Amino acid sequence: MTDQFTFRVLATDGKARRGEISMPRGTVRTPAFMPVGTAGTVKAMYLDQVRDLGSDIILGNTYHLMLRPGAERMARLGGLHEFARWPHPILTDSGGFQVMSLAQLRKLTEKGVTFKSHVDGAAYEMTPERSIEIQGLLDSDIQMQLDECVALPAEPSEIERAMELSLRWAERCKTAFGQQPGKAMFGIVQGGDIGSLRERSASALKAMDLKGYAVGGLAVGEPQAVMLDMLDVTCPVLPADKPRYLMGVGTPDDIVKSVMRGVDMFDCVMPTRAGRHGLAYTRRGKINLRNARHAEDHRPLDEESDCPASRDYSRAYLHHLVRSQEALAGMLLTWNNLAYYQSLMQGIRDAISQARMDDFAAETSERWARGDLPAL
Repeated sequence: MTDQFTFRVLATDGKARRGEISMPRGTVRTPAFMPVGTAGTVKAMYLDQVRDLGSDIILGNTYHLMLRPGAERMARLGGLHEFARWPHPILTDSGGFQVMSLAQLRKLTEKGVTFKSHVDGAAYEMTPERSIEIQGLLDSDIQMQLDECVALPAEPSEIERAMELSLRWAERCKTAFGQQPGKAMFGIVQGGDIGSLRERSASALKAMDLKGYAVGGLAVGEPQAVMLDMLDVTCPVLPADKPRYLMGVGTPDDIVKSVMRGVDMFDCVMPTRAGRHGLAYTRRGKINLRNARHAEDHRPLDEESDCPASRDYSRAYLHHLVRSQEALAGMLLTWNNLAYYQSLMQGIRDAISQARMDDFAAETSERWARGDLPAL
């Protein structure tokens, strides 16, 4: 344990990095996947299970928690760690993406954004200072700057305007965050699908000397190749001694390819959301348990997995649960999916330490391509 927030790189293989982030509540092994605990819960999971699968850190959402149960109430109840019984590191996003995508009647100004809640229509104002204040009330360990995320495709002038506004908001967030020993505020690189804007954003944030840097505004509708091109432009600009976080990404393939471009941290709702909709992620690729071909399949999802949900239940049973809309279907498939994601991250970390990341990526991709059908 440490009383400071630190990051160190333990091994590299090409641009891929294995490292660790240390902070008072624990150490995060990187590359890391952060399960999304939007409203203080990783949906369909006990947080003890999430921890047992290998998660060092989870993500909480400022927008949802400020609406319910409320930031000030959360502080009176001891903060998000105590509230959710997760004593380990938590990263909170700024709420900006949800304000832009979920809230009603938004009005954006230099000061911030005013909006009406999608829950009950109540009016709120979110400024950079208020976002940091809320994250402080939640007592999160890593706090994100408020930014404006523009969905792609978009006009270059609109992308540039949002990028410049996000930089000004980053300065205000840095001031509001101040000095908080053991905690960190990350800036967010914007710039859409325009490489020169990404470079400008990354350079300006680097000059602010923050404790970590995120890449935002990707995986919002653009092809994977565009996302990877933006990482190729952005990651070399960011400081090598600070963690890099690709927000809202993604599929297992996205993660592998992004690690190979120097990304250290990921989050995505995909494994939990897919689990609630009958889709399993495995080392053999995706398996849609709604398909009739699973109705009499005795095989588990993965006979070699350490996760009981993956190893101990037949596909026929899981198919039955999904088709019957039983709650247990979402619980078991989410458990399986998070187990696979954490297994993938451990495989990536091991491969970097062994200087075989290229081979690991090729082997993993080939196994996905072979699929899950039994040998004839």
